[in-house]
Amino acid sequence: MKERIQKILSNYGLGSRRTIEKKIFQKLIKINGQTISLGQRFLKNEIQYVLFNNKKFFLKKDITRVIVYNKPIGEICTKKDEKKRNTVFDKLPKLFHSKWINVGRLDINTSGLLLFTNYGELAHRLMHPRYMIKREYLVKVFGKISKNKILTLKNGIKIGSSVSKFYEIFSINNQKKNQWFKVSLLQGKNREVRLLWKSVDIQVNKLIRISYGSTVLPRNLSKGKFIELNSIDIKNIFNSVNL
Repeated sequence: MKERIQKILSNYGLGSRRTIEKKIFQKLIKINGQTISLGQRFLKNEIQYVLFNNKKFFLKKDITRVIVYNKPIGEICTKKDEKKRNTVFDKLPKLFHSKWINVGRLDINTSGLLLFTNYGELAHRLMHPRYMIKREYLVKVFGKISKNKILTLKNGIKIGSSVSKFYEIFSINNQKKNQWFKVSLLQGKNREVRLLWKSVDIQVNKLIRISYGSTVLPRNLSKGKFIELNSIDIKNIFNSVNL
């Protein structure tokens, strides 16, 4: 059965669907030497080779791999940076027939758990709101926090064109101004945790992601280091998104 080219290339680890769609729109992807259009369908055995950013790839699929990376503050979630800042891809192991895809992003001032995989469909589903994958964070905030503000954060606030809210929010200390909370979301909008607190006039001083779905950041994993998940953990992740 023919499939959309962005899905095929994503499943072979050449990037997320969104990245591939952008490259197709920019005419930076060719199949068998021919420029393609967004949504064009192919059989996998029709594709002899792919030109991606002027590099030739053959569709040889690696085994599915998933990495847990403990992102430090100061790294950015992009593969290349014009300012030559450190990126989250710098320390990852090399892949020969595919590419690492980051599952969501963390801003430069946020640390903690970041997942990578070489399987595009898995990355796509883990990020898609339909699967309601829970993301947990520890957040240190400054400001006067009332019960009404907590209720507002749980009930939802319009940010931009949509409503955002915390799925869960728990205080984990009793200080009046500098407080730590554990919060969770069921989606991953850009800077959503920070924007939610800002909407109730509370400043975020520190933000750490500690889990993504069934995957928890190991306490003994140092910042800037990674571990690969075993087949049992990967199977659990597959089950969580119906793969």
